[in-house]
Amino acid sequence: MKERFSEKNEMRYKMKSLRVVIPEAERRTAAEEVFRRLEKTAAFLMADRIMMYHSLPDELYTHDFLKKWSGKKRFYLPRVNGVDLEVLPYEESRLELGSFHIEEPTGRDVTDPAEIELVVVPAVAYDKKGRRLGRGKGFYDRFLRHTRATKVGVGYEFQLLDELPTEPHDISMDIIVTQKTTLIISNR
Repeated sequence: MKERFSEKNEMRYKMKSLRVVIPEAERRTAAEEVFRRLEKTAAFLMADRIMMYHSLPDELYTHDFLKKWSGKKRFYLPRVNGVDLEVLPYEESRLELGSFHIEEPTGRDVTDPAEIELVVVPAVAYDKKGRRLGRGKGFYDRFLRHTRATKVGVGYEFQLLDELPTEPHDISMDIIVTQKTTLIISNR
């Protein structure tokens, strides 16, 4: 167990060092391509209630995508509540800096995870079997256990690896989208 933890932390460090050196223009171009690919998936086209994330500087930029589709789809964002994630409707005017310096939705209108049809999940890395390496706090793994939504991992092409170290509590993705790859995994 300790060895696996160490292996995961090494992978997190390696991926972070690759992400932080990407020039801003390249980040925007990558995000545009990834979300253009996501828009073409049947899972996105059929979903109405979509949980996104509000991107950190080293993640694929989601703000433009949220603005583009917010009148056509119902978006939700996570908010940290102790060790769990809550889901609230996305409204740009209702965002405040929350846990871990991430903009989170405010209010009391928490949505039942069972109502979400599609979850777009950030990660440090993914593998070709749909497994995901997060930042290490387990927020998404705990949340994803409570929803039957289609789980879509999005990332840069270099974040898609052949294999990742995993543990039994890790939740796999159904789809992974990068700038060059749309990978449908048959986990269901």
